Amino acid sequence: MIMKKTLPILVLFILFFSYSIKAFTQDINEVERLYEKVEHDIPMRDGINLHTVVYIPKDKSKQYPILMQRTPYSAGPYGPNNMKSKIGPSEFLMKDGYIFVYQDVRGRWMSEGLYDNMRPTLSARNKNSKEIDESTDTYDTIDWLLANIENHNSRVGIWGISYPGFYSAAALPFAHPNLKAVSPQAPIGDFYFDDFHHNGAYLLSYWLATSVFGYQKDGPTEEAWYDMVNPGTNDGYQFFMDMGSLKNADKWYGEDNFFWQQLKENPNYNSFWQERSIIPHLNNIKPAVLTVGGWFDAEDLYGPLTVYKTIESNNPNTYNAIVMGPWSHGDWSREAGQQIVSNIYFGDSISTWYQKNIERTFFHHYLKEPTEGKPKLPEAYMFDTGKHKWEKFDQWPPENNELKSFFLHEGRRLSQDSPEGNRFSTFISDPAKPVPYSQDIKLNFTPRKYMADDQRFAARRPDVLTFETEALTEDMTFAGEIMARLEVATSQTDADWIVKLIDIYPGDYPNHEYVLDGVDMGNYHLMVRSEVIRGRYRESFEYPKPFVPDQITSIDLKLQDVLHTFKKGHKIQIQIQSSWFPLIDRNPQKYVENIFKAENKDFIKATHRVFHTAEFASKIEVMVLP
Repeated sequence: MIMKKTLPILVLFILFFSYSIKAFTQDINEVERLYEKVEHDIPMRDGINLHTVVYIPKDKSKQYPILMQRTPYSAGPYGPNNMKSKIGPSEFLMKDGYIFVYQDVRGRWMSEGLYDNMRPTLSARNKNSKEIDESTDTYDTIDWLLANIENHNSRVGIWGISYPGFYSAAALPFAHPNLKAVSPQAPIGDFYFDDFHHNGAYLLSYWLATSVFGYQKDGPTEEAWYDMVNPGTNDGYQFFMDMGSLKNADKWYGEDNFFWQQLKENPNYNSFWQERSIIPHLNNIKPAVLTVGGWFDAEDLYGPLTVYKTIESNNPNTYNAIVMGPWSHGDWSREAGQQIVSNIYFGDSISTWYQKNIERTFFHHYLKEPTEGKPKLPEAYMFDTGKHKWEKFDQWPPENNELKSFFLHEGRRLSQDSPEGNRFSTFISDPAKPVPYSQDIKLNFTPRKYMADDQRFAARRPDVLTFETEALTEDMTFAGEIMARLEVATSQTDADWIVKLIDIYPGDYPNHEYVLDGVDMGNYHLMVRSEVIRGRYRESFEYPKPFVPDQITSIDLKLQDVLHTFKKGHKIQIQIQSSWFPLIDRNPQKYVENIFKAENKDFIKATHRVFHTAEFASKIEVMVLP
């Protein structure tokens, strides 16, 4: 069943992925009063034209920096009399005065050429070559703008959120000399670890988005050229259970959906995915970089943390800073008054504060009034999601951290004492009744609020192991990376392993006015961090390997960073499970070469064991502030 292209659908996709339309309060008359709009088809070095929309300040008495965004989600609205209702990263920058540029990337909307998801970055540049990547397209666009747009001050910046965040990061290798400031925000760093995969597990929750990225268009168009699957229900859990094996998804996505074919034929981290990662190319970076992300971003958490750390490691003389706030995907670009993720209220006007004091300061320093030295910003502006306050650090992770281990024990205990004896915990994982990732009845285009959802429902299932500390006698702040080191065994030949770090609130914790109906904050199980690994990739993401049934095997799972204070009276809990549905696809638990092609009969029950003995000690390694 197919849902035809409509303007509301298009708007939904733009909101979910690009955030090129910001949600700060700004009357369209203000944009029309201050700016004029022109459109150009800018030639690239291989002859392809990229459609580019330019908003220029009407005040011609001064020169302005150029601040651009490259997007696969439409640079529209198109036509000389159709203006965006909001331009730039924020109202502050719009009023400060910039030349704002929006460009449809190659193969999308009004631009020519063929589209390529996460187009591979060239490892070298030949001045006379017609070879292209996103960096060359950015370079050629900047060259053209500098030569053809008046009243600019020769300084260029780039920003973007989500996929446009990737295009921002992709502009950094071999950057144009006039590109001075780049802000990748929630950037996709690698499609095998962001969005569509996590450590080898396919993110089934993105299945609907395959339409958006999987069809080529015939030529420049102002209308969506792809049709969206209509599941016929809002019950995502039931829809995907009824679908069965991913092999059955061919009913909706045929050979004309090239992205679905790429996903199906490349389940491992092979050269196809490796070539599409921007991470290995973040060397010799010249522009200043401000990377932005959200601690509760369900889509792109790997990207901002890895982009920042890689640039920091490879480019010690480059200005490189990071901001991580209490946001879900793109929250920092809009202001709802109260910053809330699921049932957790973090404070008021946090996004506006960031836009005014961090983002505006960064671009102003490097583009408006460039001066020697660095802007008056810390290396890392990080929000403590337990204390609900901003913290400043000279580096991330902080250098004065202390590495500590929390060991799993029998009796569901979690402590810093090493385990003794010969014990293990057991659960049965049944693909016919996978553990849900959310209690909500919904079919997401992309997941969101679950990142801060109450996990009590999971803790009470027999196929979820829980280990928790006693109530803390003093505050404890986790700041930096987390590594789960598990010693496990399975009765079958494959298994997924999901680890969740939980903050258990005291039983008498008071409600606030924004708590959702049916939820009580007393004993709330806040998911601070969570991650999955497909067990076959425990040794290599490129070369999968089955488990030997009932053989004790080590699993190392890197959870993404946190800055979270577990407050006095709270408990720290670890949850371990082997399904997370339909956030990720089901593992058959019988090893097959390609899970995308598994038969329904391949899905079988398995008995899993997690060991907590002196010899085989399962633990969580965390970085703790003294």
